[in-house]
Amino acid sequence: MSDKQTTVVIKVPEAVGIFDTAEDLQKAFYDLRMVGIHHSDISLLADEKTLKEKLGKAYWRTPDLEDDPKAPRANFVSEEAIGELEGAIAGGLFFVGSYIAMAAMLTPASTIAASIAAIAIGGSPAAVVGTLLARRVGNHHKDYYADQIERGGILLWVRVRDKEHEHLAVKIMKGHSGRDVHVHSWSK
Repeated sequence: MSDKQTTVVIKVPEAVGIFDTAEDLQKAFYDLRMVGIHHSDISLLADEKTLKEKLGKAYWRTPDLEDDPKAPRANFVSEEAIGELEGAIAGGLFFVGSYIAMAAMLTPASTIAASIAAIAIGGSPAAVVGTLLARRVGNHHKDYYADQIERGGILLWVRVRDKEHEHLAVKIMKGHSGRDVHVHSWSK
């Protein structure tokens, strides 16, 4: 069994740039989406754990990986999507806990006061767990950006299928403080 991994690239151009803040990156993402670039054509550098698995333990800097087809990628996740996930986790666990407690207490012998108490007792711990899990998701997202910035910036790749979108992607990325924005002739 061979340890060699084949890297497959396709002949679809890709704009690439580096961002120094998550805010600039988010703004670029929204503008890229507004000009018709699909979210699946937008990717970021993978997290540190994946980089170590794929590239080894060697120290890496973002600028060294922008044109490396072996650099592992991650899907872009907007701040709104993270917020929605946090809300779903916290709210979902609250309502599941409340529902279970309410279902257990709604027997013919139960009273309204007992049912309300069961909902509060069942829902509150679940809401706390949900809030803690949601906070962990948000912190992981922030830690990812901080790590990328520490290593030279947040790397963004945008697959562009024609010259018009190539021009727009470069213009948008540069307009939102993207550094070293350029296009290479392949994408991953």
